[in-house]
Amino acid sequence: MWRSTTAPICVVLLGPVALTACGDSTATTASASATGTGGATVDPPTAGPTSTPTTSGGNSGETATTTAGSNSESNGMTTGGTAPSTGGPTSATATTGAETASGSTGNLSGTDSTTTNTTPGTTGGGESSTGQAICEPGDGGGGGMVEKSFIWVPSEDLNDIAKIDTQTRVEVARYKTGPGTESPSRTSVSADGRFVVVNGRQSGRSTLFAANIEDCVDKNANGTIETSKNKDDVLPYMTDECMIWEHVWPYAGQFQDGPRGTTWTPGTWSYDECKYVDPKLWIGYQAAGGVAHFVRLDVTGTVEETIIVPGWNGEGYAPYGGALDPEFRPWFGGLRGEFLRVDTDLDPITVTRFTPPPETQIYGFTVDRDGDPWFAGCPGPVSTFNPETMTYTSAAGSNANSCHRGIAADEDYVWAASNDPCGLAQIDRKTKTLIQFHVPNPCSTAIGVSIDAEEFVWLVDQEGFAWKIDPDNVGAMKPMLIAGSHYVYSDMSGGQILSVLPQ
Repeated sequence: MWRSTTAPICVVLLGPVALTACGDSTATTASASATGTGGATVDPPTAGPTSTPTTSGGNSGETATTTAGSNSESNGMTTGGTAPSTGGPTSATATTGAETASGSTGNLSGTDSTTTNTTPGTTGGGESSTGQAICEPGDGGGGGMVEKSFIWVPSEDLNDIAKIDTQTRVEVARYKTGPGTESPSRTSVSADGRFVVVNGRQSGRSTLFAANIEDCVDKNANGTIETSKNKDDVLPYMTDECMIWEHVWPYAGQFQDGPRGTTWTPGTWSYDECKYVDPKLWIGYQAAGGVAHFVRLDVTGTVEETIIVPGWNGEGYAPYGGALDPEFRPWFGGLRGEFLRVDTDLDPITVTRFTPPPETQIYGFTVDRDGDPWFAGCPGPVSTFNPETMTYTSAAGSNANSCHRGIAADEDYVWAASNDPCGLAQIDRKTKTLIQFHVPNPCSTAIGVSIDAEEFVWLVDQEGFAWKIDPDNVGAMKPMLIAGSHYVYSDMSGGQILSVLPQ
């Protein structure tokens, strides 16, 4: 464990990544009212298993379907095959088409535009453009410094997102995420901490913001970056010049169809620069007919790939959560249904779909540094899946009657927010055993869990506050107030993607 003990002292970052890093309202179906600020409501009901996937045979009822597709150059579309079945893996040939989305973009400043002699994130045998080996991913033993680290907390009722310095626990800016009713919930931070995307479930909109002033864009060419300077300084939508681009996806138009699950990849490794460049962003939404779409964008907002998966099993909701594994493959979890892996290491890209056993009841979703997905059951225990053995394991001592919400994993533990009762479950990642159930005071509706760049755990409560938690001293957790109702399940501080980078 490494972290600063007195903010804002810089600490050493494991690996060579140069880090300057720095829910639901008006649901149309399957919603239940909650007591969140501003009369917000939760996504689906939080009690009672519904639409349980059927399983048979195998290890704990798992099934997998591999769906092939073509890897297109730009604005391409890959069509998946059938939904997971209990008859074993099957595959289907993909067709291609065109992806359309309305949006606006700005020209990025300070971004990496060229990459020489790059390799995927795993180590092995690279050279710089001069022919001299410089460094591999994971070399350096702490070559970067955590100068800044932010957690980005969306407010579903205020249609904005708070930018909070995790070292000082001060809200340093706040941005509008759309022009109207957005109901933002899922956020995801790039590996270098420079960019964050926030998804609006109600509007179908995804919006990207820059964390650093040098990446913001002087859109009116007046020589000044107009941007929020504190929590009370919220500019009208599209006028804050740290908002880089937006996309309104061709989703089915209902609240449950809007974009939710999202994750970044770090990009490719540049031996000349000794860092990852050209990060990619994956977002999931649902089109008409229960067809899931998974889109890949670059940091400029260009859609590079779209994978279509028909018959998505997520209780009628869009792909619910996203995370990355150590091979830089995105995973997406469905609400109380299936989950899948996007096999970006294959050409053409394939999608592998899995149906967990009925007791899993997926709500929150993450992937640990070993590449194993973890599920926060609602209702149901916290559990995990081993892709190598195709087995599912419920964490011993995990409350099978609780509604677990957000979930995150660090080197030693898995942390899951819980309702009924309210609190935070701390689970030993290796032994898959509950270590302790923590009850913050106050604890109203614990929702989001994220791990920051210094490996502090953040627990976000829907009622307008968050806790910063030292895993080595949980009892000393410190709360902070954040205006709004916070319905958030995602890597809102970038810790998940950092955890799977080569160490």
